[in-house]
Amino acid sequence: MKSGGVEAGEDSKDSKPKPKGNRGISFLDFIMRIFAIIGTLGSAIAMGKTNETLPSFTEFIRFKAEYKDLPTFTFFVVANGIVSAYLAVSLVLSILHIVMAGARITRVVLVFFDTVMMSFLTSGASAAAAIVYLAHKGNERANWIAICQQYNSFCDRASGSLVGSFIGVLVFVLLIILSALALSRN
Repeated sequence: MKSGGVEAGEDSKDSKPKPKGNRGISFLDFIMRIFAIIGTLGSAIAMGKTNETLPSFTEFIRFKAEYKDLPTFTFFVVANGIVSAYLAVSLVLSILHIVMAGARITRVVLVFFDTVMMSFLTSGASAAAAIVYLAHKGNERANWIAICQQYNSFCDRASGSLVGSFIGVLVFVLLIILSALALSRN
């Protein structure tokens, strides 16, 4: 009888319900991280290659606009690059979560760093969006003229690079929600 009770106790330990659906959530997490890498890395590359030179009357005077001319755009490129690198490293933990559906500590770590990186990416994208808005519209009160009438290509590339970055922010929001859902199931 004693051994039967021990076996029954062992069976109850082994019959502990395993988290169902966490593998699916973890796989979705992995796919979303890949999309976020593509968006943020694409944004960094697009902004990093943004420049335009206007033709002038003489070859000695050139009017050139580059992303490096504005510290905000430099911050945008650096922020997107750092977030892309983080996302690439976080793929390892995401794979771990696919294999080990019940991992809690690493998921909490990912939630923390995902939140930090989302904040960093949001600050870079928002600051760059403000500069792009000023480039398109200008500000009459501050006597800032809109430069996008002259630098069309520069402004179009800068505006386009914001899209991938804001998609990255949206993916981070979804990743944090997915992680919270997976943690609540454990």
